[in-house]
Amino acid sequence: MIEEINSLYKNMLKWRHDIHKHPELGFDENRTSNKVAELLRSFGIETHIGIGRSGVVGVLKKGLSDNAIGLRADMDALPIEEMGEHQYKSIHNNIFHGCGHDGHTTMLLGAAKYLSDHGKFDGTVYFIFQPSEENGRGALAMMNDGLLDRFPMAAIYGLHNMPGIPKGEVAVKSGQMMTSEDNFVINIKGRGGHASMPNMTLDPLVVGAEIVSALQNIVSRTLGPNEWGVLSVTEFITDGARNIIPSNVSIKGDVRALTPEVQVKIEQRMREIVAGVSAAHGVKGSVDYSKEFIVLDNTEQETKAAVKAAIKTVGEENVDGNCTTCTCSEDFAQFLRQVSGCFILLGAGDAEGQPPLHNPCYDYDDDLLTVGASYWVNLTQQELKAD
Repeated sequence: MIEEINSLYKNMLKWRHDIHKHPELGFDENRTSNKVAELLRSFGIETHIGIGRSGVVGVLKKGLSDNAIGLRADMDALPIEEMGEHQYKSIHNNIFHGCGHDGHTTMLLGAAKYLSDHGKFDGTVYFIFQPSEENGRGALAMMNDGLLDRFPMAAIYGLHNMPGIPKGEVAVKSGQMMTSEDNFVINIKGRGGHASMPNMTLDPLVVGAEIVSALQNIVSRTLGPNEWGVLSVTEFITDGARNIIPSNVSIKGDVRALTPEVQVKIEQRMREIVAGVSAAHGVKGSVDYSKEFIVLDNTEQETKAAVKAAIKTVGEENVDGNCTTCTCSEDFAQFLRQVSGCFILLGAGDAEGQPPLHNPCYDYDDDLLTVGASYWVNLTQQELKAD
């Protein structure tokens, strides 16, 4: 770890807790982006705001080289009610930083402060603070707003904390590291009625239950042994009541895959199941299927660079350079379609010490602040090496 970054810990702690206390959803990160911009300017860093609506980019150049890299952090929170009781608990109902983006933002701010004051590198580093990662819209918004044209870079790097990986360890791999994500909504329209007279209804709840059961066979019976996919039903919503058989049912869920071919197979089979089961019961069924996140594909050279910087930061024994594929999805993948780069996972501890991401009791582990900031500094000084 870098000693000067350890001296920044108290400031980073204050920044992180303030951002956590005032969470904002995607594209509404106005207070957060203003705070980030204010801090970057106080570090003496050239700062650009309003990129992709609420995105921020800091520009720090040293030396004469034209080499440039981008370091990206996400800023948005989640629409979840926080269950924690700490002093910096969210002040907003049903909004909180349940994924650690407050920590990601703070780590990059800490690295920016150190690199501005003490950095030994030759070239330009862009500190990219992205909005709306959770909705998978922020990366494209920033690029559509000219991010890569205004701030041309040879490579871009990102990271995410990850409960389930031992605290302080790093996991990464070249190639496909994180999955795509598709969402679906199945609507079933039947004919409701009195719970005591089900024979006079077309019960969409029973149809829905049959569809949910049938969906579980798609991965095991439609995909081949060498194909990978996950299908999860996450919501079952009706307009019924205690003594009312509903007229309408909505089934929502999530699909993960590693190839477009698997996405197509799952969607096609889902539509066939909904159409067939609905027809058999005389109700109307429809499927709204949307593709939200693409597969995250790390480039080989940049992955080697990330592994090297991670080893310098946490030690070779704490770096897995060929980890298993992570079943989460990440908006950073959109950047990797346009520029070489690498995304790593920073271990946040096992399940006993740290609830999973998106859990109402989750809280970013402040011990990771100096680890992440040191990684960013080591990576920058490695890739923009001064003579």
